[in-house]
Amino acid sequence: MEEQKDERLWKMAKKRADFQRSLASYFIINGFFWAIWWFTSDAEDRMDGVPWPAWAMVGWGIGLIFQYLNAYGGSKDDLIEKEYKKLKEKEQQS
Repeated sequence: MEEQKDERLWKMAKKRADFQRSLASYFIINGFFWAIWWFTSDAEDRMDGVPWPAWAMVGWGIGLIFQYLNAYGGSKDDLIEKEYKKLKEKEQQS
């Protein structure tokens, strides 16, 4: 018999697993970009300006930050529950 899954925890676990896969892809693919840049540019080009892989890392990194916050920062409902409890405690202290 299969155990009944908690739907909220299942969704949270899926978001976290998706983030972890995205993070692994980020490092692997950006490492590949840096290798391409290193082997296709000469020493003089490496000293001029910002290397193009840096732009890919920044853009993708911003997306990863949002994905991390979605996976580990808590859902909107969790944040609402937390604020409600704070307000309730403050009201009871008054």
